[in-house]
Amino acid sequence: MRLCILLTIGLLLTFSQEGQTKPTFTEYVGQLKEEALSLGYSRPWLDEVFSQVSYRQSTVQADNNQPETKITLDSYLATRVPDWKVQQAVSLMAEHFDLLEQVEQQYGVQKSFIVALWGNESNFGKIMGRHPVLSSLTTLAYDGRREVMFKKQLFAALSILKQGHIRQEDFVGSWAGAMGQSQFMPQSFLDYAVDFNGNGKIDIWSEPGDVFASIANFLGAEGWSDTGTWGRQVTMPDSLDPKLIGLKSTHKKSLAQWQALGVKRYAGTDLPKVCIDANLIAPDGPKGRVYLVYNNFLTLMKWNRSSYFGLSVSYLTDRIKKGK
Repeated sequence: MRLCILLTIGLLLTFSQEGQTKPTFTEYVGQLKEEALSLGYSRPWLDEVFSQVSYRQSTVQADNNQPETKITLDSYLATRVPDWKVQQAVSLMAEHFDLLEQVEQQYGVQKSFIVALWGNESNFGKIMGRHPVLSSLTTLAYDGRREVMFKKQLFAALSILKQGHIRQEDFVGSWAGAMGQSQFMPQSFLDYAVDFNGNGKIDIWSEPGDVFASIANFLGAEGWSDTGTWGRQVTMPDSLDPKLIGLKSTHKKSLAQWQALGVKRYAGTDLPKVCIDANLIAPDGPKGRVYLVYNNFLTLMKWNRSSYFGLSVSYLTDRIKKGK
């Protein structure tokens, strides 16, 4: 009993100390400004920038209330790749064909994949979010659950603003800080975004060339190949060892090896006789849809680690190629 009492008192003291030491939001902003000063920003500039930053309870709620309901791949694809989106993608690729061709030639990324990512991330620039990026990131850093990550993104956002790519009043994005038609987080912007039209600013909010080239530059830098595609839907025998399923490099096998294990095209015919390595994935388990995926799919997973997302981009790409 005495031990239980001591443990309880210890926990209460810990919670009390945490409550006492957690700064107010205003105090936390002051700490951030001191850190930013050490990075070379001037105090007057920081004072002006952070005077427009405020705590956003809606951002914390959005972060805490992300949907937990499990959906199936079929239902996900139905919402992500509806017929209307395919029609828009085909139309917009024709509208921007010459520009996309330039980007494809320079970065080695097929235009259909660029358009598919554009459509999946922001509905072709129609849904980019209206949340003030600096306020969102400051709020999420202050919330504390992923402070290190969001502080890194916040300081990257300060760099974007200081470099003059966008005005603070226009610096908006998703509640989590993803920005523009490509929905880059600030650090991804600094790492991959491109001034394709050469006007001295990188505008992923309204300049199509910058949007397309930034998407392509990310994929190209992360290992994209313009000589291949993403993968294909297949069937597998019930006898296949489920331990072979997954995206780990140790799970990778040649198409010939998968063929020998009983994996077939979805139509039931033999796999292509080409020298390609692939991983076998089953996002909804062995009884659901099964795919062989190639290196480009693994690159898509570096953009977004959800296999559902990667498959939605891949399916939209295939339908764009078919024109329907």
